[in-house]
Amino acid sequence: MKKNILYRMIRRSIAGITLATLCAASVFAEDVAPDLAATVESNGISLDTVWMLLAAMLVFFMQPGFALVEAGFTRTKNTANILMKNFLDFMLGSMLFFFIGFGVMFGCDGAGFLGCPNFGDLSFLDNGLPTEGFLVFQTVFCATAATIVSGAMAERTKFHMYLVYTILISVLIYPISGHWTWGGGFLMAAGGWLENTVGATFHDFAGSTIVHSVGGWVALVGAAILGPRIGKYSKDGKSKAIPGHNLTIAALGVFILWFGWFGFNPGSQLAASGEENRVAISHVFLTTNLAACAGGFFALLTAWFKYSKPSLSLTLNGVLAGLVGITAGCDAVSPWGSIIVGAVCGILMVFSVEFIDKVLKIDDPVGASSVHGTCGFAGTLLTGLLATDGGLFYGGGASLFLAQLIGALIIGVWAAGMGYVIFKGLDLIFGIRTAKRVEEEGLDIYEHGETAYNI
Repeated sequence: MKKNILYRMIRRSIAGITLATLCAASVFAEDVAPDLAATVESNGISLDTVWMLLAAMLVFFMQPGFALVEAGFTRTKNTANILMKNFLDFMLGSMLFFFIGFGVMFGCDGAGFLGCPNFGDLSFLDNGLPTEGFLVFQTVFCATAATIVSGAMAERTKFHMYLVYTILISVLIYPISGHWTWGGGFLMAAGGWLENTVGATFHDFAGSTIVHSVGGWVALVGAAILGPRIGKYSKDGKSKAIPGHNLTIAALGVFILWFGWFGFNPGSQLAASGEENRVAISHVFLTTNLAACAGGFFALLTAWFKYSKPSLSLTLNGVLAGLVGITAGCDAVSPWGSIIVGAVCGILMVFSVEFIDKVLKIDDPVGASSVHGTCGFAGTLLTGLLATDGGLFYGGGASLFLAQLIGALIIGVWAAGMGYVIFKGLDLIFGIRTAKRVEEEGLDIYEHGETAYNI
């Protein structure tokens, strides 16, 4: 009897302890759950921020890539001038974009022709990520658009006139067209003018048009107004080659740009946390690399067939052409689609360089107009054909293709038109071209008082 009573007492005690433990655990879980959810969310934002800033570092590293490509494709006597302009683009452009351009691009929630100048105040924007980090990421894109023009107008432009251009593209040309697109304006806004007109919004994931074509069209207009370098064309109008001084550093520059593009395109996802984001950035990495490889390889084959030699310089620009072309739809096309984009842009670049040089008689020493302008435009249109969701070749109808065509044309006309107004105005008032003696002897000594090479 005593054993049974003792057994019942022990069993009841265990049951009571278990019940009390479960109640305490339930209360603890209720207290911890919100804290755990908040911690997970905070860690996700932190990961996204680190990814965005890492991508910004990679895009910044493209700046020396551009400097080396431009310097290698031009002559020794102008190397210091080329390098200085690439430093100027980033130094001055960063301060101006922080002070005015950032607000013009992202202010006013996409409403109107342009946003609201922020004058250094960053409190106007809250997109879930630290505004300072997002500003840095957008700044390196602005610097990329600005530096494209440097190569096309190389070896004969007054340095202080180039400084004026850098100011205007950083606070006016790039931010305004950026406002129409990434800033939530009428080309990309859901329910905006373009979607209501053709049934789709403009798609430019990382900037084939918004960054590269803007720089490319301004470069083409600037080079046309500036005129060709002395000795580029004979009296009968025949084009004569003016070789760059160092294809080795040009090749190194292309490798650096290729590497930096892995921040340019995947970084535009602006997030790395969660399954959706990690799959997206991995896909963009793959399509970016495949397009670069196809662009370089098909440019090589085209040059080999056309000129009987596999040209290194055209192959280098072919890699860049593939990268520029895929930038619009790197998130939207399949891996096979990215190879098609790269191949088309690599081939098109070769013919574009010849057309601009021999038919239009515009002297572009590095082929910037073809690589960034022509291939940026082509890649944007190819997205409308090859996007797996909505592309014409995938049964999506013509809506996306029309949106791509209209958006690219509007931005192209804006960039070329503003480039003409700026460079023509500067040329009429001040003159943007250096004196004949300065051009013949080199800009390094006359513009900067020093040379890049002292042997």
